[in-house]
Amino acid sequence: MGSMRKIVGRGALTAALTVLIFALAPAAARAAYPERTISLVVPFPAGGPTDIIARIVSVAFQRSLGQSVIVDNRGGGGGNVGMGIVARATPDGYTLLLTSTAIAVNPALYSNLPYDSIRDFAPICELVNAPNVIFVRPESGIKSLAELIARAKAAPGTLNYASPGVGTKSHLAAEQLKLRAGIDIVHIPYRGGGPATMGVLDGTVHVGSVALAPVEPLIKDGKFIALAVTGAKRWFSLPDVPTMIEAGFPGFVSDTFNALFAPAGTPPEIVALLSRESQAALKTPEARAQAHRAGYEIVAGTPAELTTRLATEIAATKELVGRLGIKVD
Repeated sequence: MGSMRKIVGRGALTAALTVLIFALAPAAARAAYPERTISLVVPFPAGGPTDIIARIVSVAFQRSLGQSVIVDNRGGGGGNVGMGIVARATPDGYTLLLTSTAIAVNPALYSNLPYDSIRDFAPICELVNAPNVIFVRPESGIKSLAELIARAKAAPGTLNYASPGVGTKSHLAAEQLKLRAGIDIVHIPYRGGGPATMGVLDGTVHVGSVALAPVEPLIKDGKFIALAVTGAKRWFSLPDVPTMIEAGFPGFVSDTFNALFAPAGTPPEIVALLSRESQAALKTPEARAQAHRAGYEIVAGTPAELTTRLATEIAATKELVGRLGIKVD
């Protein structure tokens, strides 16, 4: 009988230890993150500004986390295809989203998104941002935003402007200017900032409104005159170009951010780790120089700051798009 009790006791102890091991296993697995390759989904084609930032982040993560990080470009639908993929991914920290302001703009433009920008993602870090710029060729004879507005008012509907496409922040910035200044300038949408810039350069279009990166070298070379940038302050490498606020439009800020998200439900310790590593990586002189070359300024914000930024941006964009009556689908 005593032997039987010992056997039963050992069996109970073994069972208890087995339960304990399995209970601790998920925590141990999470503590070891990352154990395999991380996929960084960019919802735009390779070579664009968001892709450039993703490659800076992927290299930094590989160094700090000790695992491979691949950039997975999933373009299509104005970014909606790639964002939908991440929204449905397993929330284990191995599939992340690096996207532009499209995550905040698209809810105002599309009626049937494959994701919810607030509910389906865990904010990690606002990485960088950049203003848009309003610019013309020197041959236009326009040297300031006030002169552009005066010419547009003198001949409504005769000027046109190029943007990277319907619903982009650059398009919305120009439309906001039109609303606030009370002017009529015809929109000519292009497929990207590069083609829109070339449209102004070759004289096809009178005015450009694009993100700063593809335009800045041409401004410095004297090919364009920058009338205003749409950031909260003057751009560090174009100190003579006024902001929209300085040009007479209080509160006029329309910048483009790139930010890192995980699928909703990702363990908070993984989100916290990725946030710390993102901020640390972006504060290095090398990352700052790379971001500046790509036309961005470092933000390196916290998850809480990105959560607030996203909610504010979505609300403001819906209000503006509603006033403009813009719809993509």
